[in-house]
Amino acid sequence: MAMTDHLEENILRAENAVREAHAKGAQIVVLPELVTTRYFCRTQETRFFDLAETVPGPTTERMQKLAVELEVVLVVPLFERVKAGLYFNTAAVIDADGSFLGKYRKTHIPQDPGFEEKFYFTEGDLGYPVFETRYAKLGVLICWDQWFPEAARLMALGGAELIVYPTAIGWLPKEKAELGEAQYNAWKTVQHGHAVANGCYVAAINRVGIEGEIEFWGRSFVSDFYGQSLLTGSEDSEVLTTTLDFTALEEFRRIWPFFRDRRIDKFADLQKRTLL
Repeated sequence: MAMTDHLEENILRAENAVREAHAKGAQIVVLPELVTTRYFCRTQETRFFDLAETVPGPTTERMQKLAVELEVVLVVPLFERVKAGLYFNTAAVIDADGSFLGKYRKTHIPQDPGFEEKFYFTEGDLGYPVFETRYAKLGVLICWDQWFPEAARLMALGGAELIVYPTAIGWLPKEKAELGEAQYNAWKTVQHGHAVANGCYVAAINRVGIEGEIEFWGRSFVSDFYGQSLLTGSEDSEVLTTTLDFTALEEFRRIWPFFRDRRIDKFADLQKRTLL
C-alpha cells in the first residue's frame, strides 16, 4: 500500500484491500507497518504524536467488524499511544471471529537519517507472543526486527508456523544508484534465511510510494521453509495472495530437526552485547 495524509482515507484503502484479498481466497491478511499514516518518522516533530491511538481502539474496532464479516484473520499495524510520552510501533492481531487476540510491539527501533524512530517509539515490552488464530499459529515482528535472527527464532520456539513482518523500508536518493539493489537483496536474503533456519513460512509486507526523500521499494514477498519465494510483489500498490501448506511444513521440521539439534547449553553468550 501507499498511504496518504488522511487517516480515514488510509483506513478505507486498508478495508478495500482486505476485501479484495478475501475475494481472492485469503484467510490471513497482513497490512504494512503504520498503515493509517504516512511514514512520519522521516523527521522529528512532536506534532506527529497526535497521530497515535489506543490499541485496542477505534481502528481495531473497525477491523474487528470486518474480520467477523469476512471470517479473516487480520494483522493491523498502528502507532500506539499508551499515555503522554509513551508510544509504541504496534501490530494488533484479530482472529476470524473478530476477537482481539493481542498485540506485538516492535522490539528493535532504528535510528538513521530519514528513519528517526527512536524519537517516537519505545522499545517493545511484550516479548514475542505467538497467536493461535483460526488458520495458523502466527508470529508478528515489525520492520527493523527483520534483521535479527534471535527474534525469528523466539517466534519459532513459541510455535509460529508463519512469521509476518509488516514493513516500511525504502531507498534514499543518494544511496539508490550504488546500493539500492544490494540493500533490497540483503533485506530479502536475511528473511529467507529466517524461514529456512526456523522451518516456517515468512511474509514481508512493505509499503510503496515516495514520501519526502524516501522511495519505498515495495516488493513484498512470501518465503517457504526452503527459502524459495512463493511470490514477489512489484513497486506498486497491489494485493498479493498465496497458499501455505502446513502439512508440508510439519514434514520439513521432521527431516530437518533444527530444534532438536540446537545446543542450548552453548548459547548463554548471546545475552551479552559483545564478547570482545
